[in-house]
Amino acid sequence: MLVFGFHSVTSRLRQSAASVKELYVASGRDDGRVRDLLAAAAHAGVEARRIDGARLDRMCPNRRHQGVVAIVEARPPSLDLDQLLDGIDGPPLLLLLDGVTDPRNLGACLRVADGAGVHGVIAPKDHACPLNETVIQTASGAAESVPYVMVTNLARTIDVLQERFITVIGTADESTQTLYDAEIPASVAWVLGAEGVGLRRLTRERCDALVSIPMAGQVESLNVSVATGVVLYETVRRTRLAVPPA
Repeated sequence: MLVFGFHSVTSRLRQSAASVKELYVASGRDDGRVRDLLAAAAHAGVEARRIDGARLDRMCPNRRHQGVVAIVEARPPSLDLDQLLDGIDGPPLLLLLDGVTDPRNLGACLRVADGAGVHGVIAPKDHACPLNETVIQTASGAAESVPYVMVTNLARTIDVLQERFITVIGTADESTQTLYDAEIPASVAWVLGAEGVGLRRLTRERCDALVSIPMAGQVESLNVSVATGVVLYETVRRTRLAVPPA
């Protein structure tokens, strides 16, 4: 598998240097970003090879590699659901994606999840995108920092979360309760579906509550990654930033 771009390659070096088999850097670049990446590679014990930009272009045709390309091992998921939940310290903040198959949307969701401090992203094996090159590139390093757990049955997974006292809230355009009216507890799992289709019936029925994001214009809904950012940062604002000091 190829990983390219400064954010993605640097994150892989920091999170899983052993998986980096070969690292190539454009011979014509010697700026601060390149020097920082070479220092990170040296610290991780990974040798960087200088090659011309044309060869990098052939390795990553029509991709914005920024002069940095790594050949890495595709890593299997490092956590299952129980391991993810058992390892969370404090109130869980989770993101469930139902039917999100576009790799750029998944990458963007992972990036937002990283920024909001989400403990893990969960998706069904049969209605989701795997962690491929496009996801990793779009995530800009978040594919390495946010656990991505693929489960056999998303509806059953919701049951498990509820058994652990995690409130599960789904988004639905037709819900009369808006995000800003809804109660959001500290332990929460947000469920978002793909654009157009939304949440599947069984997923929707398992949720503790459904909320909508108010839309004031002509567009009926937001892109799933944008909607993810809206609900996660509203959760952070209410449950993480608004906690009074001891």
